[in-house]
Amino acid sequence: MKKMLIMCGAGHATSTVVHAKVNNWLEENNLQDQVEIKQSAVTEEIDNINNGDYDIVISTTIVPDVIKDKVINGVALLTGVGADKVWDQVKKEIEQ
Repeated sequence: MKKMLIMCGAGHATSTVVHAKVNNWLEENNLQDQVEIKQSAVTEEIDNINNGDYDIVISTTIVPDVIKDKVINGVALLTGVGADKVWDQVKKEIEQ
């Protein structure tokens, strides 16, 4: 099972919206049994991300450079613009 983190600045608002969209997408693609999701704030997770605690990280806010290459920018999941590209990235990470 893959471990996914969905995060935003405070871990409440936009990450909640994205969490719901990810849950729906996982169900639509029959992938819900392959992913365990945690929701949190960026500042609380930097060390965990660096330690490799998550297989997939989606953020709706700017992240520090130290973790930038390990994070999928999830803003498109809020706006809908470019969301297909994000879903492709997520699916690729799940299948690895």
